[in-house]
Amino acid sequence: MTDDLAIRSFQPSDLDALYDICLRTGSAGEDASDLVDDPRLFGEIYAAPYAHLEPEHAFVLAPRAGVPVGYVLGALDTAAFDARCEAEWWPPLRARHPEEPGGTRLDDLLVHLIHHRTAPDPEILATHPSHLHIDLLPQVQAQGWGRRLLEAELDALRHDGSAGVHWGVSTRNERAISFYQHLGCQELAANDLSRTFGVRL
Repeated sequence: MTDDLAIRSFQPSDLDALYDICLRTGSAGEDASDLVDDPRLFGEIYAAPYAHLEPEHAFVLAPRAGVPVGYVLGALDTAAFDARCEAEWWPPLRARHPEEPGGTRLDDLLVHLIHHRTAPDPEILATHPSHLHIDLLPQVQAQGWGRRLLEAELDALRHDGSAGVHWGVSTRNERAISFYQHLGCQELAANDLSRTFGVRL
């Protein structure tokens, strides 16, 4: 199948595949399907907003006749994208997913993230105003597609005037961390849960 793969622009018909990929990589790069009751929650947070609000910076890896097996999704201006999400994306989701006080399921944590968004670090935005998310299913990992997807996004954001891009990685996702370190990406910030990498454009 890998010989038949290509990177192309996102199409609306790819949306269900984005939800699926996001779920199947949602546990620090591993499948989260058995960890949640609502399989769409991961995608509602980490994939669908980009497909709906900034599709011009969304790319998929897919067979020429088939559904995507990977994606990279970007926002040119993180601050503006967050403001648009706050106005257009999060309100209907919050209405559909009310918080359950004291909930301990992963679903409850994801719903909490829908209701309580963390503002991006202004120091990072000063030099890396764009951000991205990238995920690939296991069958296409370690074949160079991650690097090519990343390059496609960086080229698009550079073309549209970005000075730099950042993205977060779970501290548990050691494979992804090693990948970004191998590419020479700069580590911009870190805490117990995540590490932030970036590239100047």
